Amino acid sequence: MYLIVGLGNPLKKYKGSRHNLGFAAVEKLAGVLQSANPSQKHHSLFTVSSYEGKKLLLAQPLTYMNRSGLAVSELVRYYRISPEELLVIYDDLDLPPGAIRLKGRGGSAGHRGIQSIINSLGTSDFPRLRIGIGKPPPFMETPDYVLQPITGPDKELIESALERSVDAALTFVRNGLETAMNVYNQQDNNQGD
Repeated sequence: MYLIVGLGNPLKKYKGSRHNLGFAAVEKLAGVLQSANPSQKHHSLFTVSSYEGKKLLLAQPLTYMNRSGLAVSELVRYYRISPEELLVIYDDLDLPPGAIRLKGRGGSAGHRGIQSIINSLGTSDFPRLRIGIGKPPPFMETPDYVLQPITGPDKELIESALERSVDAALTFVRNGLETAMNVYNQQDNNQGD
């Protein structure tokens, strides 16, 4: 069993923003898997699906970004998910728009959703899939940048990253983290990131 969590903020006004790319990736994944409509459960929008004989739990925490750990830790405990069976998808300022990166552990790099999960789980050893959004332009505050809708040339780059994120998540489930990292981190390197 695998738990795939996309981070974001639950209100409609945040839909389509950079900070909600985790939500968008899980929605795309649910569409590809033809999952049932999500229900509210465990402080999340939550649905169960399957892929190649494996059960997938797809979740979008409804706790707001900085309290994501509340939902994730509840899901992990209830379904007895081990850290290596958890994949968290989220936006990353340190990657250029459209890049994706998988990694198996590490700190939060200032991302409040990831820090909340680390605090709640008591470990930073869980796989993550980061979707690049780039840095804000000069004179724009980071919170304003991440909560704005994605426009301009970034929109196409990030849409492509969302498609690759779905493929990367399915590769993670099918073949494991190392294989997914070798394929998708290398793909982005070849694209000049």
